[in-house]
Amino acid sequence: MPLEDYKDIVATSASVTTILQFFSGAFICKDIIKQGSTKDVSVMPFLGGTAVGVLMLKYSLILDDPAMTRVNLFGLFLNALYLVCYYIYTHEKGAVLTQLMYSTAFVGVLLGYTAWESPDLIEFRFGMIITILLMLLIASPLFSLGEVIRTKSTATLPFPLILSGTLVTFQWLLYGIIIKNEFIQFQNVVGLVLSVIQLSLFAIYPSKPAQDTKKKN
Repeated sequence: MPLEDYKDIVATSASVTTILQFFSGAFICKDIIKQGSTKDVSVMPFLGGTAVGVLMLKYSLILDDPAMTRVNLFGLFLNALYLVCYYIYTHEKGAVLTQLMYSTAFVGVLLGYTAWESPDLIEFRFGMIITILLMLLIASPLFSLGEVIRTKSTATLPFPLILSGTLVTFQWLLYGIIIKNEFIQFQNVVGLVLSVIQLSLFAIYPSKPAQDTKKKN
């Protein structure tokens, strides 16, 4: 059977796995609520997830792809909830609001661009923009690589998001191959590589700082 015959199965599987991935943010919020603050937790996964979610939703509407549209709607809703949870527990509300303002302005400019761009070019050009932003979002945990190496700990890395992201990018890569969409293929090839690199850090370093481990011993 040709790979195209599995399109609906792969789309459904990728959609379900992506929805489950969105729930991984709930584990991070659970830890935030448990400790009563956002200490050692970055707002970027939630803020970036919300911003990129809006743009990915727009891109799925441009592609007229129902599977991607449903997933991105649900993901946008959950990321917005996680962002609200982060804001409630953070002690730096002013900084979060400033970042939210900049993100909203940035997304607004890009949405305005989609209304201005030629219909013949919008899929390619907007797809390129989405690809770059998605790569930055996936790679964002690596921005704390220096801290991971210094403390010899992966405590600052969101393991649930990284693990689920690895599974999701693999399935959407397969879906991109089936529908012959080069942007989806490229996004998820790079995303898969970045996710595997981040997962490898958990095999090298423990999830708790070395001094915490020594204290318990």
